[in-house]
Amino acid sequence: MIIGVLKEKNDNRVSLVPQEVKGFVGKGFKVIIEESAGINAGFTNQDYLEAGAEIKNREEVLKSDIILAINRFDEIFDVNGWIVGLYNPFDVDFIKKLMTSNINYIGLELIPRISRAQSMDILSSMATVAGYKAVLLGASYSIKMFPLLMTAGGTITPAKVLVIGAGVAGLQAIATAKRLGANVWGFDPRPATKDQIKSVGGNYIEFSISDFEDKSGYAKEATEEIIKKEREILYPYVKDSDVIISTAAVMGKKPPILITKDMVENMKTGAVIVDLVGGNCELTQKNQIINYHNKTIIGYSNLPSLVPFDASKLYSRNVFNLLVHLLKNSDKISPDLNDEIDKNVIVIFNKQIINENIRKLVEG
Repeated sequence: MIIGVLKEKNDNRVSLVPQEVKGFVGKGFKVIIEESAGINAGFTNQDYLEAGAEIKNREEVLKSDIILAINRFDEIFDVNGWIVGLYNPFDVDFIKKLMTSNINYIGLELIPRISRAQSMDILSSMATVAGYKAVLLGASYSIKMFPLLMTAGGTITPAKVLVIGAGVAGLQAIATAKRLGANVWGFDPRPATKDQIKSVGGNYIEFSISDFEDKSGYAKEATEEIIKKEREILYPYVKDSDVIISTAAVMGKKPPILITKDMVENMKTGAVIVDLVGGNCELTQKNQIINYHNKTIIGYSNLPSLVPFDASKLYSRNVFNLLVHLLKNSDKISPDLNDEIDKNVIVIFNKQIINENIRKLVEG
């Protein structure tokens, strides 16, 4: 069994770091790494060689039994084997095209939120990195300092930070902004988030809706009526904030617009919005930083790529734990369709759609 690691395009991360290469080699697998695949994340070819991997060209890596690549790659439909990554399994056209090939597909977005799968939860790992980096970006573009400071020139009051959405990214953002000394408010309609927001140092904005999360703990899609109410609740906080971090998303759906153009126009001069999900603000432009009426809106879609060393380490460990589970001490992946992890994370196997939700989506 050969595990191949591709060099990412337009992403500084790498899907497997030397530490996990050692783990796979120790279990009897051959690992081949594309030339310079890890260099942008701080891992040299020599690091991989010392861990027991071989360095090969891209053409050779694409012949591997299992191909690891975080993002979709140009040659994806020419592969004969397993592909493992974050390729958006909710893209129906993509799934249909994969079904015409000899590809088996593991969708890392679909790892279930159960205790047994916590060590494999890549979405949570990447959300942690994104929430942290979002605050640092917001702070660097803000015209204010974050902490309370008593200086020879007078007192500097703390920045006011609003975090929308209290999932993993939102909670990390609240905690990071608090550590930097800001006054932080958190907003999330799920009742369970009240204590979570407070536990990381945030002030909770009172507004909750029962039955607003699915059985996995993710937020459900909101109706237009609920979104309108959320905007009304958020308006005074948006108007008064120096920095806003928005993280509100629904799995497989378009993010709700919670900050409208009119709301942005009424924000403070110099305020910053970091739209982590690329759609909570009506004015966000993907992968762009724009200035609108002297407010900065940051729409970077891949914040973990800006912290590639640690993001790669987390991603790599999650992938290692998942593949060890799926391989089950054998030299090939044989899905157990009664296993909660297997039947969720395996999207396509032997030209059959295994994940039930994806199958229903494709069948319409």
